[in-house]
Amino acid sequence: MRSINIPWIALLLQGIPEQTAVVTLAFVIARIPLQWKKILLIGIVLAFISYIVRLFPIPFGVHSFLIIILLFIALTWLGKGDFSLSLLASLVSFLALVIFELVCLSLLMPVFGVTPETLFTNLLIRILITEPQVILLLISAFLLYKFIPKKRLEMNEFIRKY
Repeated sequence: MRSINIPWIALLLQGIPEQTAVVTLAFVIARIPLQWKKILLIGIVLAFISYIVRLFPIPFGVHSFLIIILLFIALTWLGKGDFSLSLLASLVSFLALVIFELVCLSLLMPVFGVTPETLFTNLLIRILITEPQVILLLISAFLLYKFIPKKRLEMNEFIRKY
């Protein structure tokens, strides 16, 4: 196990936008009103915590579990979200991140001829290859925001409606 050294520019151009997109999607899934100051604050804090945790010699991926837990706490405490919906939103938003990251890397790396070694050594290419997943997260959040009901339907209302 070794620590992962991430340059500050990657934190600013990759980490903060990525975490902000994850938080935005989580807010939408948890049906918490989009409060951009809170979303940005939580995204920045999560990115910095992830950055700091990766500096320690711990197994890769531990930072993700910590960030999921902290996002859940932020949704319930700062966002005043429902407990179970906030837990679901935390898990689903990170699952979406993993899926979009896998899809983007799988598609873009061969198209542009980028090897895993290049991805780890060339900061500019890493940032450019991973930005589409941030855009996809934000598009998903805004599409969900537009198309899912703003208020929770009670079970009786749901049954009557359908």
